Amino acid sequence: MEPINPEDGAPVTEVAEAPDGDALGKMIRDSRKDKGLTLEEAAKAANIGRSTLSKIENNQTRPSFEIIRRLMQTLDLQTPQLFVQSAKSDISGRRDYTRKGQGEHQETETYDHELLCTELTSKRMLPYFSRIKARDVSEFETWIRHSGEEFMLVISGELILYTEHYRPLPMKAGDTVYYDSGMGHCCVSTSEEDAHVLWVSLD
Repeated sequence: MEPINPEDGAPVTEVAEAPDGDALGKMIRDSRKDKGLTLEEAAKAANIGRSTLSKIENNQTRPSFEIIRRLMQTLDLQTPQLFVQSAKSDISGRRDYTRKGQGEHQETETYDHELLCTELTSKRMLPYFSRIKARDVSEFETWIRHSGEEFMLVISGELILYTEHYRPLPMKAGDTVYYDSGMGHCCVSTSEEDAHVLWVSLD
């Protein structure tokens, strides 16, 4: 695999795509099989019904955020975009909130995410705080990419945003950026303390 080029953002030959729509079921099924789990074993570990898991894998039902959270823990999935559900809701006047420090935590080797307002289903935006743990692009096996668009606000610290088609972008507290998230991207902290950002992903 060709590595990420920190100088010019040259694309890699492999990408790690987060699922959207029907791809969710396939990712869960593939991850379950990779771990050598049967439907019964995975469903029991996630505390959901076997038939429910089967329907999720075959895209016959849209799981709640709580069920997705359990499956992420059971199957070691670490992609926040799993929480974006592309179907539009016919319900208007919805509301959700998250108290300070009480979001859903999902930690990876390079980021520590706190997912916000996770109770609403069928929403198009995914807001979350992230602590950028990575210090070098070599910590990423491939570009991060997923469907949609993304907004990022640097809350504290300094970082560099690497993107597939642009030169590296140094950023500091108060800076913002908006980009197509299908374009390969990743962030590394450059300040003494890990940088903290607010990301909003739009499916």
